[in-house]
Amino acid sequence: MLKHVTFLGASALTLSLSSAAFAQDDVTAGTVIATVGETEITLGELLIARTQLPEQYATLPNEMLFEGLVDQLVQQQLLADAIEDVPARVTYSLQNEERTLLAGEVITNIAENSVTPEMIQAAYDERFADAEEVPEFHGAHLLTETQEEAAAAKTRIDKGEEFADVARDVSTGPTGPNGGDLGWFGPGAMVPEFETAISNLEVGGVSEPFETQFGWHVATLIEQRVQALPTLEEMTPQLTSELQEAAITAYLDELTAGQDIVKPEADQFDPEIIGRFELLD
Repeated sequence: MLKHVTFLGASALTLSLSSAAFAQDDVTAGTVIATVGETEITLGELLIARTQLPEQYATLPNEMLFEGLVDQLVQQQLLADAIEDVPARVTYSLQNEERTLLAGEVITNIAENSVTPEMIQAAYDERFADAEEVPEFHGAHLLTETQEEAAAAKTRIDKGEEFADVARDVSTGPTGPNGGDLGWFGPGAMVPEFETAISNLEVGGVSEPFETQFGWHVATLIEQRVQALPTLEEMTPQLTSELQEAAITAYLDELTAGQDIVKPEADQFDPEIIGRFELLD
C-alpha cells in the first residue's frame, strides 16, 4: 500500500480503463486493465497487488477492491514516471527482490514435488525401527520437612491406611490436597532421587523415606505403562518438513557443484562495510 495515497478513494481514473467490458472467460493475467501514458497495467499486476493488501481489506466487496487497486497502481505509476534519477538503492532492491522471488519459486516447486507418502512412511519406519520402550509412571507422593515425619507417615501406610489419606493429612507439597497424585510422568520429569525411587517400585509398592532438595518423600507407584510412539499421522508434518529440507539441500549441493562460485577472501573486506548505507544514496 502507498503511504499518503488514499486507497479505495472515489475513482476519477476510470477513464484510463478500456471502455470495452471483458467477459470473465476472455481475461488473462496479461489483460490490460489500465494505462498511464504509454505504460500498460495488467490484471496480473493487480492480482499480485491484491495478495499484498493488509488483512483488514479482505472483507471489502470485490468491486471496491478492484477500483481501489486500479487507483493505487495508477497512482504508483504516475509517481514512478515522475522520478528522473533512479536511486541505487531502488536498483539493488529490485535485483534482490527478483532473486528472492525466483529462488522462492524453485524452493516451492521442490517442496511440493519432492515428498511422497511412500517416502514419509519409510522415514517413519526408519525413525522408530529401533526405538526403545520408554516407561511412564503414574505415581503419588507425600512430602514432609523431616525424616522422622516421613517415617511416621510410612508406618501409617504400612499399617493399612490409604496412601492418599495419609498424604492429605501430612504432606506439605502442593499435591497434598489431592492425595499426593502426580499424574503420569516420564523419565527426566522428576529430580533424579525421585525418579530412582519410583523406578525401583512395583505397582502398588511404597518407597522408604528418601530426601530431595524439596524435603523428605514417601512415594508410591500407582500404574506403569510404556510410552506410546507417535503415530504416522502425528509425525507427518515433521517428517515432510525434514524431507523437503533434505531435498532442497541436495539440490543446492548439486547446483553448487556445477557452478564456479567466488566468495570474498578472508580479510578482503572490512565487515564494517555492512553498515555503509550512504553508498546507496
